[in-house]
Amino acid sequence: MSEQSMTVQRSSVARQQAQVSTFAAFRATLRRDLLIALKRRNDLLNPLMFFLIVVSLFPLGVSSDPNELTRIAAGTVWVSALLASMLSLDNLFRADYEDGSLEQLLLSPQPLYFMVLAKNISHWLISGLPVVLLSPLLAYMLYLPADAYWTLLFTLLLGTPVLSLFGSIGVALTVGLGSRGLILAVIVLPLTMPVLIIGAKAVADVSLGLPLGMHYALLGAILAMSLSLAPLASAAALKISVN
Repeated sequence: MSEQSMTVQRSSVARQQAQVSTFAAFRATLRRDLLIALKRRNDLLNPLMFFLIVVSLFPLGVSSDPNELTRIAAGTVWVSALLASMLSLDNLFRADYEDGSLEQLLLSPQPLYFMVLAKNISHWLISGLPVVLLSPLLAYMLYLPADAYWTLLFTLLLGTPVLSLFGSIGVALTVGLGSRGLILAVIVLPLTMPVLIIGAKAVADVSLGLPLGMHYALLGAILAMSLSLAPLASAAALKISVN
């Protein structure tokens, strides 16, 4: 075997080992965050309970008329899901920053993009997915038409990960600040408004018989863009905030 072919083979093996190592680090980070969340039951229950309470208060504060509730059902569920996601965002990097493990993560030889992405996925599984699963029940309480349930569920499945991904940028920028609630809201809310508008409009258009393909395409495009860019922006913000 020639020296050139041996060099190519070694580089190929090195790339494969790096890929396996990166995947192992991604999986370990995801598993660690999920285990920590399961031990902290409040982090798991607080967003869900907040979502339930906010949606339940709308019939008391607005109107108990079924027609009025049907009209505002889509927007109510989407706004409540956004606020519930905001409530749990502060936990994304805070514990890691306080115990010093965030600095170790930044010093890791693995690409920071995948480590941040693992944390974003764990945050969505903890705070976003339960909200999505609970949304049809609350939509029924708000007299949402039955033919809009699947649209609501599908748009939330596309939209809630975007809330976590964009929210991580704001958290990364403010992780070193002592009081960051208002600043975090100012940063994150403008980024998430398009998702909120498109998702609520898609659910409202079901009852009008309008096509929904454009709404799904926009939400899918925003999700793809946020998956590509948000972890990179969060990683850069973490380096700035910690250093």
